[in-house]
Amino acid sequence: MSDTFTPASVLVTGGAGFIGSNFIHHFLAGNPGCRVVNLDILTYAGNLKNLTAVQDNPNYRFVRGDICDAPLVATLLDEERIDAVVHFAAESHVDRSITGPEIFVRTNVLGTQTLLEASRKHAEKVSNFRFLQVSTDEVYGSLGPVGYFTEETPLAPNSPYSASKAGADLLVRAYFETFRLPTLNTRCSNNYGPYHFPEKLIPLMIHNILQRHPLPVYGDGLNVRDWLHVKDHSAAIERVLKKGTPGEVFNIGGNNEWKNIDIVKLVCDLMDERLGRFPGESRQLITYVKDRPGHDRRYAIDASKLKRELGWEPSYTFERGIAETIDWYLANQGWVAEVASGAYREYYQAQYGNR
Repeated sequence: MSDTFTPASVLVTGGAGFIGSNFIHHFLAGNPGCRVVNLDILTYAGNLKNLTAVQDNPNYRFVRGDICDAPLVATLLDEERIDAVVHFAAESHVDRSITGPEIFVRTNVLGTQTLLEASRKHAEKVSNFRFLQVSTDEVYGSLGPVGYFTEETPLAPNSPYSASKAGADLLVRAYFETFRLPTLNTRCSNNYGPYHFPEKLIPLMIHNILQRHPLPVYGDGLNVRDWLHVKDHSAAIERVLKKGTPGEVFNIGGNNEWKNIDIVKLVCDLMDERLGRFPGESRQLITYVKDRPGHDRRYAIDASKLKRELGWEPSYTFERGIAETIDWYLANQGWVAEVASGAYREYYQAQYGNR
């Protein structure tokens, strides 16, 4: 373990998205003397309403901009005296990467390289610096019915999305090995929690149950994912940023495997309880749709390195986390209605309408 690194000014990329906004809430609450600069281009999944609670915080600044804009990135690093970059910005939806992979390569690969190059030059001007790449377990590919991904598992991405994230991870490694830029890399399992864009499984099911719309489930529904509450993920990222040894990779997992169909059925049952519907009513909305190409069968994370070296483990049980998540969505229907309007409805129809 390295000595504790205490940043004074952090650049968070993609901080208006689901995981980034939750991290900003967490980090500002626990580090009141640290400045956070949020660089986000505000694509369909970025929403400044995720950050209304911190928008007036004097230690918070939002900048709308592109991580591929090298002059902008360099200017922000210098003028804000940034000593840590936490890189969330990414195109992240597998289905979208299948229908349009180009933007995934641009943002996830070229955008990461732009940030790394600017950080390399900037790090020469500051006494201490960290670059933390937030990645995904999908870079490891697909598991069989047993075993877990470790940090030594070879990268074997199967979708354009995961390939672009693997490319970014390898660039992060290269900048450490070649230029000695103090980089860190985290790879997490599926996140859930508040502010999740409703194209993702859990919020999609909640939203559709409310509307009594079909609940699309890919293939046979038996694909397995490990689920991690976004607040636990935020705490893990902070721990890695402050305590992790540069050059290292850390897996972040919830030790919480579920088949997709079982998640859907659980959400149905919890929603029926809250909405006063008869037991099993929402399960009748489940609709099996044609599987997507290259659909990985199982992901499961071994996060023992993070626990052993940095003392982190999840604080949320899934029972508590999923109940709080459903209650948050039911209490924030205005937020859901806004993000699920317009372009999202067009995408949803194109993705599921003919399946």
